[in-house]
Amino acid sequence: MTRFISAFAALIMGVLIMTEQALALDLENTLYLDLKDGRVVIEMREDLAPKHVTRIKELTRQGFYDGLTFHRVIKGFMAQTGDPEGTGMGGSGVNLPAEFSREKYVRGTVGMARSQDINSGDSQFYIMFDRSEFLDGKYTVWGQVIKGMEFVDNIKIGEGGNGAMIGDPDVIVRMQVAADAKD
Repeated sequence: MTRFISAFAALIMGVLIMTEQALALDLENTLYLDLKDGRVVIEMREDLAPKHVTRIKELTRQGFYDGLTFHRVIKGFMAQTGDPEGTGMGGSGVNLPAEFSREKYVRGTVGMARSQDINSGDSQFYIMFDRSEFLDGKYTVWGQVIKGMEFVDNIKIGEGGNGAMIGDPDVIVRMQVAADAKD
């Protein structure tokens, strides 16, 4: 019996170590998006959009997203951010080629905003509140919220035309690549 318990304990320890290592490897492709009500954890999908994930990480590491507003928020649809001007017209100045996939736009999907030019994604992105079939295959999916969607749900809804913010919009308190996170 003691031998069985020792073998079982060794197996459990091995699984815990492997799980910890797997999580550590994942930290490079995980974002912490801190909002007024708490932390949102986003799994970045490098397998779907490697160029977009690389660019989001570059901008995040530069502190680009810290303090930016959610300038367009539509109830039951999505919350959009990533524009340093806060108008929906700005960006980082680097357009990315579209990386469309078969991934569905469901609750918590993170996608890249763009203009009518399919290769105009820059720094603006949105988080889906609900399923939106009409976006499938037409906009780049680069992430998925895996924790903290309740904090996304608390983002102030836009009162202007097409979900534009009027007054005092919510902001990204801080965004970090998990591998770099201090807390």
